[in-house]
Amino acid sequence: MSKKLFLIEAPGKLKKLRQILGPEYIVRASGGHIRELAKDGEDNLGFDIGKETISCRFIPRSPQAKKTIAELKQLVREVDSVILATDEDREGEVIAWHLKEVLNLRDPLRVTYREITPAAVNAALKKPRRLNSHLVDAALARSVLDKLVGFRGSPLVWKLNNGAKSIGRVQSAALHILCQREREIQNFKPQDYWLVSVTYAEGFKAYYWGEDTSSENPEAETQERDDAGEDTEKNVGGTKVLTEEEAQRLVSVAKNFPHRIVKVEGKTVNRTPPPPFTTSSLQQAAGSRLKWSPEKTMQVAQTLYEGGYITYMRTDSVYLDPGFCATVKEWLQEKDPPNVPTKTVVHRQSKTAQEAHEAIRPTDIRKSSTQLKGEIGAEEFELYLLVWLRTVASQCKPAQLLKSRILTESGNVFWQARGQVVIFAGYARYWKDLSADSVLPPVSKGQGLTLGRADQEKKQTQPPPRYTEAKLVQQMERRGIGRPSTFAPTVKTLKERGYAEVVKRQLQATGLGLEVDTFLQKTLPELLESDFTAGMENKLDAIARGQQNWQEYIIAWNEDYFKNALQKALGVIKNEPGGRAVDHANTSQANSKAKESKVICPGCGGKMLAVPSKSKKLHKDHFLKCPNCPTVMFYNKWHKAWELPIEGGKNSSPHSPGSKKALNLTKHPCPVCGEKLALKEYEKEGQKKRMLVCSSEKGPNDKKHQGVAYFQSRNVFWSKKYGELSID
Repeated sequence: MSKKLFLIEAPGKLKKLRQILGPEYIVRASGGHIRELAKDGEDNLGFDIGKETISCRFIPRSPQAKKTIAELKQLVREVDSVILATDEDREGEVIAWHLKEVLNLRDPLRVTYREITPAAVNAALKKPRRLNSHLVDAALARSVLDKLVGFRGSPLVWKLNNGAKSIGRVQSAALHILCQREREIQNFKPQDYWLVSVTYAEGFKAYYWGEDTSSENPEAETQERDDAGEDTEKNVGGTKVLTEEEAQRLVSVAKNFPHRIVKVEGKTVNRTPPPPFTTSSLQQAAGSRLKWSPEKTMQVAQTLYEGGYITYMRTDSVYLDPGFCATVKEWLQEKDPPNVPTKTVVHRQSKTAQEAHEAIRPTDIRKSSTQLKGEIGAEEFELYLLVWLRTVASQCKPAQLLKSRILTESGNVFWQARGQVVIFAGYARYWKDLSADSVLPPVSKGQGLTLGRADQEKKQTQPPPRYTEAKLVQQMERRGIGRPSTFAPTVKTLKERGYAEVVKRQLQATGLGLEVDTFLQKTLPELLESDFTAGMENKLDAIARGQQNWQEYIIAWNEDYFKNALQKALGVIKNEPGGRAVDHANTSQANSKAKESKVICPGCGGKMLAVPSKSKKLHKDHFLKCPNCPTVMFYNKWHKAWELPIEGGKNSSPHSPGSKKALNLTKHPCPVCGEKLALKEYEKEGQKKRMLVCSSEKGPNDKKHQGVAYFQSRNVFWSKKYGELSID
């Protein structure tokens, strides 16, 4: 029997696919991206930008990836054919391309499927194709673009000396959204207002709606106000009154004049069903209904996809396969006949959606809850249920609502009451997003009313709310910042960098985030503009469609904009007092809470300030900052001392003043200058780690020393450039 190698990304799919494919196939996983851009060349970019071409150099992503490549090379020699079956999006396509390149595959078969089911996988095997070079180009362009912005732009924020680590093409635009909202909240000035209402013995409550200054047709006077004000005032129930005196006057009018009905309205409106889930809407729904972060939502969705329960979870399309829609219709005809629409529901796509993809949906609409609960965990079941309900709802009839309105009059003042009753639930039987019924009593025009009471209620305008993580994702999607695969990682990065934090389930820009954003507004303002970032995403989409050469685009973008922008940014920094392009009057809240410390500044001899920080990168809850010069110091818990950062914002260095005695020298010489290598301890993701660096003073800042970094791996220290060294 001939053997076929079936290569996928995630190891979580192995078990399910081996069951589907049988013994004829050897199924192996790459573990995601198997190669990445090298960390060499100018600014460690790993690629060279020429006048007409860009040459990229790739290396294994990790020691595990290097091992996987060796194992796969051996397997390729033992099989008759290789099938690249990575995910169907751009990232999946470029992973397949990397596998082709590193395994020296001449013309491998490429298959994609949206769900891990026997039918979908076998159908894909019957229609293999070649690698899509346009999708590969778009993914390569994104990698090069992001590294170009990150590696050449991030050194700018290092000059802030406040612990800022990086900027990013998508990251910085998303941060700007948070900072804009935070500044709106900080600058918000609340205003008092009053709501005036009347309660009738007939069984309903009405709010002040307006006043007729003429004695002629009151209905005509209020018609324009009604239509214009329905949306703007619907949340408060009536028109706001801006002074207490006016509110008291209206209460007096209500008490001293008889009330009668001047208008009764009722109309039936349809509420269309929501579309099935995209990546963004799934993250929003899980955030509001399950209180999950986008990151957790995608982790659980990945498990459901790998288990064959839902379709691929990174998508911006609301398209559903016609065959699947027919299955849902059959289910509705059996279980809920009144909800079967006359024709299949088709939802409008966004302009950027990839039409070939499907929305997120169950693979089997008929799988019972009892069976599911026995196969998957509680969290997986919760998310699956959301997907199931939303999918079925998307294929139902619209909901029908009876909206009613009563307009009353006392003196020359009008009062309004609104009601709503669900006549037919439609899709809302499955996706509950309608407000509770508010029933108004049966009354008729001209009918007199008995006033129960007249009230005034003092209120205050509220600042705009902070975004939840899911709401930030929604804003990113609406503004065209990023794509489905980048939403959750971007939010995660903002939190990891200390630029944002979750407070009471809301994502709040930190003092550090605000300071970085202020800095970028002065140095690289275009990078923060939604239209600018969205335009870059549109170019990547054009590359994916084969309408734009990726190398030409990046070369032109770098020459026409980015090079000049960086030079301009450096000029701004140079011309700022202290070399810092920061508006000190509006910097972080943390700086305003700084307290004087006992530590003396090694730069100017003054006392340093202790500035609070919630960054998880720091060993204390604050860092030290000199009020008179740019000097900043961070605490090193291993050396038990305050130390200066090295170039690039790293928090501890064997080259910091006062820490030379703390150096732990080894027997190994530096491969560049011959000085002994020093053992350096650091913390990453909560784990203590060790590495070897050159102990000479110029080591870290010398270009020749850039590759001199040996990381501990089991029983050796290893360097990508200089190989392995034994542990003393």
